[in-house]
Amino acid sequence: MNTDDVQRTGDAPRFVVQIHDARRMHFDFRLEVDGVLKSWAVPRGPSDNPRDKRLAVPTQDHPLEYREFEGVIPQDEQGGGTVIVWDQGTYRPLSHDEQGTPVSFEEALERGHATFWLDGAKLHGEFALTRFQVGDEAPGAGQVAWLLIKANDKQAVHDRPGTPNPYHARSARTGRTLHQVEAAENRHTS
Repeated sequence: MNTDDVQRTGDAPRFVVQIHDARRMHFDFRLEVDGVLKSWAVPRGPSDNPRDKRLAVPTQDHPLEYREFEGVIPQDEQGGGTVIVWDQGTYRPLSHDEQGTPVSFEEALERGHATFWLDGAKLHGEFALTRFQVGDEAPGAGQVAWLLIKANDKQAVHDRPGTPNPYHARSARTGRTLHQVEAAENRHTS
C-alpha cells in the first residue's frame, strides 16, 4: 500500500461487503489492497459462524471509490441490479510465513492463504481466505475459487446462522434495505 492510501484511509486499509441483487443474489466481499478493491462474490454471504465455509469466487478488482456505492446498476450494464453496503470498516492483515514472520497481504494472497482481522459495523474478528482449485469432475473444473472462513475467536457465533437474509438486511451506511434503495431510485428516474 502506498503512502497516499494510508493518508486517505487512516492507519488501516478498508473493507466493504455489499449485497448485490443482480442476476443471482450474492454478497461482494472487497478488501483494499495496493490501491484497488480486491473482490470476491460470496453467494451465501460472509458468516461469523466458524462452521460456515463460504465459497468466494474472485471477480475483477474495483476502484476504491466503489467502496461507498449504493444504488441501482441498470439492467443492460454488467452487474445490473440493486446494491447496498451491508458492512464496512477496516481490516488488519495477520498473515505470516512458515517461520512466523509477517508477510504482506499481497504476498499472502499470492500464496493462497490470507488471514485478517475485521473491524466492521457487523463483522468482527479474525477471518481467512484460502484458495483452492475446483476438482476435475465438478462443473467449472480447473477454476480457482476461495473459501472465506471465520476463526473460532471471541467474536464468533455458534448458536445462530452467521449471515442475515439479504432481502431483510439493512445498509451499514444508510439503514435502507435493497427494496428501499430500488424504490428510491425508481422515484428519481420516473
